[in-house]
Amino acid sequence: MTTLARLVVRHRWWVIAAWIVVALCGAFGASRATSALSYDFSLPGQSGYETNADITREFGSGGDNAPVLVVSKAAPGGSVDVESGSRIAAAAASAAPGARIASYTTHPELISRDRSTAVTVVYPKVVPGADPYVTSLPALQQVAKESTSATTSVAVTGVDALNAGGGGGVNVLVETIVGGVGALVVLALVFGSFLAITPLLTAAASILTTFLILWGLTSITEVSFIVQYLLALIGLGVAIDYALLIVTRWREARGNGYDGEQAVEQTLATAGRAVLFSGITVAVSLAALIALPVPFLRSIGFTGLLIPLISVVAALTLVPALLSVAGTKLEWPHRRSTSPDSRLWRRVGTVVVRHRWASTAIAVIVLAVLAIPVASLNLSSPTNASLASVGGPAGQAVDAVADAGLGSGLTTPVEIVTDSPQSIVEALRGRPGVAGVVAPTEWQRGSTHIVDAWTTVDSSTPEGGRAAADIRTVAEQHGGRVGGITAQNADFIDAVYGNIWWVLLLIVVVTFALLATALRSIVLPLKALVLNAFSLAAAFGVTVFIWQEGHGTSLLFGQDGAGAITIWIPVAVFAFLFGLSMDYEVFLLSRIKEEHDAGASTDTATIDGVARTGRLVTSAALILFLAFISLAQVPVTDVKILATALALGIILDATIVRGVLAPALVAALGPANWWVPKWWPGRATRQLQTESRTAS
Repeated sequence: MTTLARLVVRHRWWVIAAWIVVALCGAFGASRATSALSYDFSLPGQSGYETNADITREFGSGGDNAPVLVVSKAAPGGSVDVESGSRIAAAAASAAPGARIASYTTHPELISRDRSTAVTVVYPKVVPGADPYVTSLPALQQVAKESTSATTSVAVTGVDALNAGGGGGVNVLVETIVGGVGALVVLALVFGSFLAITPLLTAAASILTTFLILWGLTSITEVSFIVQYLLALIGLGVAIDYALLIVTRWREARGNGYDGEQAVEQTLATAGRAVLFSGITVAVSLAALIALPVPFLRSIGFTGLLIPLISVVAALTLVPALLSVAGTKLEWPHRRSTSPDSRLWRRVGTVVVRHRWASTAIAVIVLAVLAIPVASLNLSSPTNASLASVGGPAGQAVDAVADAGLGSGLTTPVEIVTDSPQSIVEALRGRPGVAGVVAPTEWQRGSTHIVDAWTTVDSSTPEGGRAAADIRTVAEQHGGRVGGITAQNADFIDAVYGNIWWVLLLIVVVTFALLATALRSIVLPLKALVLNAFSLAAAFGVTVFIWQEGHGTSLLFGQDGAGAITIWIPVAVFAFLFGLSMDYEVFLLSRIKEEHDAGASTDTATIDGVARTGRLVTSAALILFLAFISLAQVPVTDVKILATALALGIILDATIVRGVLAPALVAALGPANWWVPKWWPGRATRQLQTESRTAS
């Protein structure tokens, strides 16, 4: 690190110029990168996905694309007109050329028993991009408007119409700016000087550089649209984390009498090593997603690998260069002490160390209570009720379908490809949990037919999911191939969570090796892994409590609880929170070890470590929290759930886990923290250093 520091300081203007050039190229490539992102959730080799791909290829619609429902509802005491159903079907065919349509005029399953509510099912042809029905959905909404009469109201609903009801929201650039403003406020409070802009400049350079690499990556492989949110906001948080640590230690070195190049060398010799190992640990945890057999998660893994590595490079080169050029000028007006010591966190550390076992017990109990809801985790898509709760005609229409007894599962039917549709219809019709089955003669290509069956209750609920699985079983027993959203979701769960233990093992082994090397201890890495498990369980539990069970979602987000946690969110949250929380663990333990190596007892080193990293960790966590709050403004329920899990996970980790439980356990374990086996490299040297300190 000393060599790197001298090299950066010697060529500081070249370093700054290189980052400016790369960042400008990244600014040019950012919009091109985002426009090249994929909205495909492919699962190669899984039967549900392959069936959906065949349906879309043969018919141009359906498969994992939910239908649009044109809902006719008669005035109180009236009934829907059969002739109007024919007119709606004809108008829908004209508005969405090539669409598959099933009308209630020919399929009694689509009209309620009291004839007050009826549905025309439309599968428009899909177009690539974020919105597969970008032209057809507005056209069908116009058909509904023109079909409304004094006696019958007509409205469009379905998964896409319900999601569109969430409103416009903000884009990635706006979210990043909002997160950046929040970060600037926090940094200004931390430094009390213009040094606050240094981490922000570093974050901007890191994010733009990563977008530049992402642009190149999109030309090689498909990259999911989700990464644009994670790259911008995770990048903002991680880059600021590392730059914040470097700048804080640089100010401390200046306060200890180091000047110019010496201050930079001292900073990289201490904080630089922590940043390097922390960044590698985060990168490894995110890169583990590459091992999963799901292209969409692999792309998140590739991007997640880039974010921390680029941030580390920026923190170890751009930040020292900026500090050597303008650091002393940026210290104005210097309203903060150069010492990283926090009186508040010193008091916290002292209390925790003094009452180590009580602190451990209280923290574990709190985390265990928060984790309890995980036991009821339901992996699926947000329910109709949740999507409908944001209001609008689409929400009212989907409620009307459910109230009329037509089956809430109609928004996500099971699509069955078969050569003998009649046998499947007969096998499914009247089966418990099945609301209806249709097999329009028009849904045929050669000898291939499509049969749609849907559940009585919402397929996103546990009961609805079991009914959809039963439909799949029966259809496959009769020679059918099953697709649709529910089948693909089930395949995703099998493919990802059936193989997740490989990913967990990989992350645990590599993380342990990295931390053991960085901390030169066997016990501390084991403790860190256990604490991460507690932290993640609590984060998942609170997310289930809020989003699946619906506690507080109306107040916080203006909609009902999702009734489920979207299937891909737990694995993504695990990868990101595991890596990010390891940042804080490395910051804390590195400082504790540094103090211990300098001769302090374990108790004193723990208190000093907490006092000198507490403000840093909480500030970094607050910045990430604000970034995720910004992400929660995206009008997509899935992204809101992800942002909630990440925001709560970061706060819980930085306070209860790293502020209380981690130091309490270090103090409780005492000398055992520093134990290493006899064969451990450098053990003899460490033992001599320990004996020397003891003798002195």
